[in-house]
Amino acid sequence: MDLEAKFADAQARVKSLKSTPSNENLLVLYGFYKQATAGDATGKRPGMIDFKGRAKFDAWSMLKGMTKERAMEDYVALVDRLMAG
Repeated sequence: MDLEAKFADAQARVKSLKSTPSNENLLVLYGFYKQATAGDATGKRPGMIDFKGRAKFDAWSMLKGMTKERAMEDYVALVDRLMAG
């Protein structure tokens, strides 16, 4: 299975987790997903009142410079760990 297929499979599997991942893991997953699909973070950082948007933007922007392939690999690896419990 090529990397793109593994990434797509991981996206489907993460939706079937028995319990919701921690907020920290959700943010890490979001960051890897955005880096893999959109590249480096763009736009302005959300304001102080948008806690969720700001946290998501920060999780994504921390991965600046990471390749699409590496982000996909790390996303798949994290989903595998979450599935294993």
